[in-house]
Amino acid sequence: MQKILPLLFSLFCLFSHALYSQQWGYVTLVARQNTNSVQLLDTNNMVVKQWSNLPGNTGYSAYMTEGGELWRTVVAPGSSFMGGGICGRVQKVAWNGALLFDYTVSDANQVSHHDICPLPNGNVLLIVYVRKTAAQVQAAGATVNQERWTEKIIELKPTGLNTATIVWEWHLWDHLVQNLYPTKNNYQPSIIDHPELLNINYNNSGNRRDWVHMNGIDYNAELDQIVVSSHYLNELWVIDHSTTTAQAASHAGGNSGKGGDFLYRWGNPAAFGAAGATNFNVVHDAHWVPADCPRAGWLCGFNNYGVSNSVSAVDLFQPPWDGTQYTHTPGQAYLPATFGYRHQANGFSSNMSSSQQLPNGNMLICLATSGKIYEINANGDQIWQYSAPASFIPQASRYSRCYLENPLVNVNTPDPAICSGGSTALSITASATNVNSYTYAWSPSDGLSNPAVANPVVSGITDSTVYTVTVTTAGGCTTTASVTVAVFPTPD
Repeated sequence: MQKILPLLFSLFCLFSHALYSQQWGYVTLVARQNTNSVQLLDTNNMVVKQWSNLPGNTGYSAYMTEGGELWRTVVAPGSSFMGGGICGRVQKVAWNGALLFDYTVSDANQVSHHDICPLPNGNVLLIVYVRKTAAQVQAAGATVNQERWTEKIIELKPTGLNTATIVWEWHLWDHLVQNLYPTKNNYQPSIIDHPELLNINYNNSGNRRDWVHMNGIDYNAELDQIVVSSHYLNELWVIDHSTTTAQAASHAGGNSGKGGDFLYRWGNPAAFGAAGATNFNVVHDAHWVPADCPRAGWLCGFNNYGVSNSVSAVDLFQPPWDGTQYTHTPGQAYLPATFGYRHQANGFSSNMSSSQQLPNGNMLICLATSGKIYEINANGDQIWQYSAPASFIPQASRYSRCYLENPLVNVNTPDPAICSGGSTALSITASATNVNSYTYAWSPSDGLSNPAVANPVVSGITDSTVYTVTVTTAGGCTTTASVTVAVFPTPD
C-alpha cells in the first residue's frame, strides 16, 4: 500500500496536468489588418477555411456568428478622418464567400472605427466618431478651442446588401459635465458628484481632436447593457441598451432608470475626480466574460502597459452588480479597488490586442503589434501559439466546431397553424452553408402521435400539441425548433 499510494498520486498528477493542458475549441479566427483575406486556423495552425479577395481591407475587428457567418470592419476609401482604427464600412460574409451585407458609415462629419459587436437579433453595434466644431466644443464647456471628435454608438439593422436602418443610437455628447463655466452647457459645480457623466475637460493635454478614442465594444444580452473601452481615458464604461434612442439622449428611462448615463465606470477614478489607483494604462477590448466560462459576468480589458513599458496584461474584475444596479458610494471610486485576476502577457503590444476567456478555463490572448496569438490553460501555462510577426492582428477569437456548423433552423406550417379535420403538414428548412448533411427527428410534446419520420416533412397530424424537430449535422452538432399546432374537428 505504501508503494501504491505514491504511484496513484503520480498518476493523478499526470491526469490532472493533461486535463488542464487541453486546448479548447476547433478554429481561431485570424483577420490581419489592412488585408483582404480572413483565415480560420485549427489548433495545429493549419488553414481549414479562408475567405480571399474580399472587397476591401480589414480595418480592425472580425467575428464569426453562429452558423458560420463572418462579420468584419473594412477600411472605406477617402475618409475625412485620419488616425488608427479608422474603418468606415462593415460587412457580413457567408461561409461560401457570398457578400450578405456591405454598409458604409463615412462622410464629412462621421466615420465608424475600431470595433463592432454583432447582436443576437441579427443587428450589429458600431462605434462612430462624430466631428464637433470648435464653436460646439466651446459651448459644451471645454477649455480648448478646437475641433473635437466625440463618440456615438449605433445599432444597424441590415435591410439589404447596401442598406440598413439605425434602430438605436447613443451619443457621448449628451452625457458630459464641466464645472468651470456656469453660463455654458453641462455645468455642475462638482465633478465627483456626477460620475455618470464625462468631464469634458479631463485629459486635455496635447489638445487631441480624438480625446476619447473608444476601441472596444461588447453586449450583455442578459443585462441588455453595453460596455466600451476608452484608450485615452483608461476606463471601461457600461451603458443601458434597453432605452429608446430618445431615452439614451437623456438621464432617465430604460431598465436602469438612468437613460444613457454611465451605469458603471472603472479603471481610472481620476477621470471623475475620485481617489484611487489608475488600473488601466492604455486599455482595449472591453468585454464581459461569457456565461459558460469561469468568472462569468466579470468585466475584462486588455491592459497594454499594465505591467511595464514592455509587458502587457489581461485584467479581469468583478463589478459590484447586485442584480438590479451597480452599487457605488458617492464621492468614491467604483469598486473593486483593483483587478481580481491578472494574466501577465507572454510579451507586449503597445496598441490594439484582445483576450477571450474559454469555457474550460483556458484563455486566448492576441498581442496585436507582435503578431502573436497564444492560448494558456487554467494554470497559466502556454499550450498553443501562432505567430505572424510581419502582420498586425488587432484581435483574435476561438470557436467550437458546433458553433460554426449549427444549422439555422426554421419550422414552417400552413398559415394559420390551426388546422381542421386532422390533416396538415409541418415542414422544416435547415440551412448552414458550411455543412450539407442533416438528419431530422420529430418529437410531439403530448407523446400520443409519434411521426416516425427522419425527413423534413411531417403530415397526417391529428393531435393538438407542440412539435419539436431536432436537426443534427454529420459532425454531431444539433439545433432544435418548435411549433404549436391546434387541431379541431371539421365543422358540420
